[in-house]
Amino acid sequence: MIRVGIVGLGYWGPNLVRCFSEIEGCKVTAVCDQSYDQLLRIKDRFPTVYPIENFDLLLDRDLVDAVVIATPTATHYQLAASALEHDLHVFVEKPLSQTSSECRKLIQLAGERNRTLFVGHVFLHSAPVIKMREMIHSGELGKISYISSRRLNLGPIRKDVSALFDLAPHDISMLLYFMGGMPKQVSCNGLAVLNPRIHDVCSLNMMFPGNRMGMVHVSWLDPRKERVLTVVGDRKMAVYDDLDQEKIKVYDKGVNSPPPSVDFAEFQISYRYGGSYSPWIQEKEPLKSECSEFIRCIAEGDIPVTDGVNGQQVTEVLEAAQESLIHGGKVVNLDFENRGAFAS
Repeated sequence: MIRVGIVGLGYWGPNLVRCFSEIEGCKVTAVCDQSYDQLLRIKDRFPTVYPIENFDLLLDRDLVDAVVIATPTATHYQLAASALEHDLHVFVEKPLSQTSSECRKLIQLAGERNRTLFVGHVFLHSAPVIKMREMIHSGELGKISYISSRRLNLGPIRKDVSALFDLAPHDISMLLYFMGGMPKQVSCNGLAVLNPRIHDVCSLNMMFPGNRMGMVHVSWLDPRKERVLTVVGDRKMAVYDDLDQEKIKVYDKGVNSPPPSVDFAEFQISYRYGGSYSPWIQEKEPLKSECSEFIRCIAEGDIPVTDGVNGQQVTEVLEAAQESLIHGGKVVNLDFENRGAFAS
């Protein structure tokens, strides 16, 4: 039985307590937060957990085998490093850390301690996202031209990080997962409306090898909630709408370009308008699937899809996007030829 401690009981922490409490092979034995009132609320719902306000005391007592860190982004590195140094397995909510250098240190520390380092890129454990990747990599959609994603809502507004760091990690993780690796170039523009130091709206562009493009638009100032990702291939196109009952719709649509010709009269583009369908998907709660995968990887010694390297890659894209953002959208070149990529 793997003993789990949840650190951070704010917006997301209580959901993590619930999910881990329902998973076989583990037991939530402790919860940690600086808010005594929040500890009491969780204790009322889950009477068997041990509430503790001090993270260092949690580490020093023999209460847990693994910790789940759901605290503000700025605290991720120090908390995760301390837990790994105490030979605990670590689950860190996205993003893994604020800098790629800190991510690399965590990866090295986890390797030295032979402990699982897991990152909370929850959508990579979502059945529709896994299905979409299968369709892309099977060739059903053909050669991918671009993937665009919109993650919009009115709130919740963060005071510690921008919409880029709060919302875009989800979409970046999916685009890297679908594209099979890292982009070559990144550019990002944004708008700070409520606080001049924090961007509320961001538009991120990524150029991938093979003349492929990824676009991410995030905002917490939008009137409508949207969670839509579109994949455009030269055979078919697919739309993943996380808020729709039918999560994925595949469209047999496209544009057929004629062979190159010097004669403009012979250059005729034709459009293909076929049918559409929604593939059957066995859906499970993504967060519970993610939590189950963390426990399975600990028990079986497997490397997670959302491991430290995956977390580092997403953070490296965020770093490049932030550099572009503060320099007015300049293109930032990335050299990741020798870095790890997602397996096919």
